[in-house]
Amino acid sequence: MKTNRSVVRNQAYSKGGFSIRERHNERENVSYSNADIIRERAEYNVHYKKCDGSYEQEFNRMVDDGTISLRGLKSDAKVFDEFVFDVNSEYFEQNGGYEFAKKFYAEAYSLAVKEAGGEEYILSAVLHADERNKALSEQYGHDVFHYHLHVVYIPVVEKKVYFRKNNKDLNLAGKLKETINQVSHSKRWSRFKDENGRWVNSYSLLQDIFHEHMKEAGYTDIERGERGSTAEHLTVLEFKAKKESERLEALTEKTELKKQAVSTLDEKTKQKENHIEKLNKQIALKKKTAVAFSDIENIGKPALLGGYNVSADEIGTLKHWAKKGVVSGKQITDLKRERDKAVAELAEEKKKRPSISGQLKWIDKFMLAMKRAPKRLMAVIDEILHQPPETSVPEQEKQLEKVLTSTDKKRQGGVPR
Repeated sequence: MKTNRSVVRNQAYSKGGFSIRERHNERENVSYSNADIIRERAEYNVHYKKCDGSYEQEFNRMVDDGTISLRGLKSDAKVFDEFVFDVNSEYFEQNGGYEFAKKFYAEAYSLAVKEAGGEEYILSAVLHADERNKALSEQYGHDVFHYHLHVVYIPVVEKKVYFRKNNKDLNLAGKLKETINQVSHSKRWSRFKDENGRWVNSYSLLQDIFHEHMKEAGYTDIERGERGSTAEHLTVLEFKAKKESERLEALTEKTELKKQAVSTLDEKTKQKENHIEKLNKQIALKKKTAVAFSDIENIGKPALLGGYNVSADEIGTLKHWAKKGVVSGKQITDLKRERDKAVAELAEEKKKRPSISGQLKWIDKFMLAMKRAPKRLMAVIDEILHQPPETSVPEQEKQLEKVLTSTDKKRQGGVPR
């Protein structure tokens, strides 16, 4: 009989990860790289905690009202964590499926609240009930789902702040000023030495804590997952393929951003080309109207003793066109300078497009291969990583192209997905 194991992992993220995790957890994506997600079943997902607004908005509100503090943190610091509680799918299938999973993870959520230091630090807790386990579904002859719990929370530690010893008010020097809830992943999950003298992260003990908690709650028919393990009952290739599928969601976002960048470049290019065309027309017009030669040619009449007789009106006209000529000359110079700058910027923007387009090409191909044959692709990548590196980048691209083409042909030849 297959052993059922409890698994929990903890992952830290910087502020830039809010949108990625929210779109995945709250099922806000339009499409998913994980083909096992059944969008029509999203209504079966259960929220044990849901914040008002977005994850980032709730986080910023907590900062603003003083619930948490970012004092002393760098801009790229890890500011939120995520627990993922999991047990192999067959455990729930054997014990009642969906209803059993809801009760089980409600208990797991109570542990998450304790480990997070309080429910006020949890942004979201959602049970996913919309991911189909393909292998077990085929084995049992009906849909079997992979139930697991995502809990997004803010890691905080209580920090005491003291008045400086050289404080102007000597009566306050060195005394407690305030106590703040400092956001800090590293301090919340500090390292320690295990029984073998090796440094380990304290969250590696979560496997023990999760197992003991569920056992005390009456769930005695599951075994503890290995300390630090993130793969429940997957083969090495299955686990790697699963992890790559998760990464593809982040990659999908980056791809969309790059596509937007290409679109922005196209728009900027069009604007620059229109601007250059407009400048060329202005320069041509300035050159054409810089001096009215016919008017100047007719100014003055030869005098009897030599020289020219010029009327007051003619002097006025001559001054007018002389001034206009000087101004036009400067305007032409400025316009040419602006045009040259625009031409240079346009050339630079056109250089960027092939690089981004090339990246999009390979990202799209990799994502397609991952969707079609994740295990086979991971096996090929494993094999490549065990071989000496190639020095020729074009040759590497040819090899990857060959792998992707081969994968596609095998699919068309009837190899199962």
